[in-house]
Amino acid sequence: MRIILYTGKGGVGKTSVAAATATRCADLGHKTIVVSTDAAHSLADSFDLPLGPEPTQIGDNLWGQEIDVLYQMEKYWGNVQRYMATVLEWRGLNDIIAEEMTVFPGMEEIASLLQIVHLHDDWDYEVIIVDCAPTGATLQLLAMPEVARWYLEKIFPIEKKTVQLTRPVLRAVVDLPIPDDELFDAVEELILELDRMKTLLTDPQKSSVRLVLNPEKMVIKEAQRAFTYLNLYGYVTDAVISNRLMPGQVQDSYFASWKEVHEKYSRMIEEAFSPLPIFKVPLFDQEVVGLDMLRRMAESIYGERDPAEVFFVGHTHTVEKKDNLYFLSIPLPFVRKEDIQLTRSAEELIVHIGNKKRNIVLPRALIPLDVLEARHEEDTLVVKFGEADKGVNK
Repeated sequence: MRIILYTGKGGVGKTSVAAATATRCADLGHKTIVVSTDAAHSLADSFDLPLGPEPTQIGDNLWGQEIDVLYQMEKYWGNVQRYMATVLEWRGLNDIIAEEMTVFPGMEEIASLLQIVHLHDDWDYEVIIVDCAPTGATLQLLAMPEVARWYLEKIFPIEKKTVQLTRPVLRAVVDLPIPDDELFDAVEELILELDRMKTLLTDPQKSSVRLVLNPEKMVIKEAQRAFTYLNLYGYVTDAVISNRLMPGQVQDSYFASWKEVHEKYSRMIEEAFSPLPIFKVPLFDQEVVGLDMLRRMAESIYGERDPAEVFFVGHTHTVEKKDNLYFLSIPLPFVRKEDIQLTRSAEELIVHIGNKKRNIVLPRALIPLDVLEARHEEDTLVVKFGEADKGVNK
């Protein structure tokens, strides 16, 4: 089974790319479902067909689903929401307003991603294509299991034990709704489900993230940041889709400057994401809507290749913390250390090898730190970050 998540800045065409990929997988004989976890669903518009909260068959081997977040939230957050609503009503809020306020930011997307786990566990499909929310929301969601796991191990047992010991006293003294064991069980089950989601989506044999972008500076920079954080949280990116490139056959002088800009930013994309494979998609002469146009897009992206294959194995870079130091490791096989040059800007590390270069956007934790040392060992460039004014040994 394969799970492929498509994300990118809003408006870059990730929904079309996800739908085109699913169409190609189905045409190749894979039993495929494409699922939208974006609260602003547009998957049905791509296929030009109605889709609902349950899997809807689109064609041979192909299903689509726009997840019903209300159903998912009731399934995963029902007990928690009901308790929060009770507390807010106790504070005097109108019951409808109290219910609305229990819908925290990101809850809908979390519930949708958890549905992906259940689609996997049911084994009804061979390929699951996920049209994710724009990058910022997706990264917050993918980081959440780390936070939830820490909470479950460090804070949750103390809270649960404290409430169990003080519940009789609190009920006798104040008229405050007190959480019962059923609520704590629901929270624990939810966090364990999030942990299960992280395990599944970070399995490189099953799951991959693919970044969709356009040849525009702001879009590329956001995709770089997303790529860095996907690496940081252990999610494997196996391809980049560069969408809406100006076709070479367009000769009108009006578009000449656009072609130059796209060529310039195509080089920037290569520098930012090498050695990931980069699939280039032209700006089509009509809107990508319906199965015929989705097949045309899939052909331009993948040619004769199977989109379900893993296009890249491993991480292009990793970050580890040891004591108060951070170590950025970049695999660079078949390179001599004397051929490597490093340049540091405010939030980027630029690696020069001969006439090639690669830009790596640094995580926020590394931006205020100094580069203390760089060494090339066992085909890996390791860059040490820390605070130089504290006398750290280099």
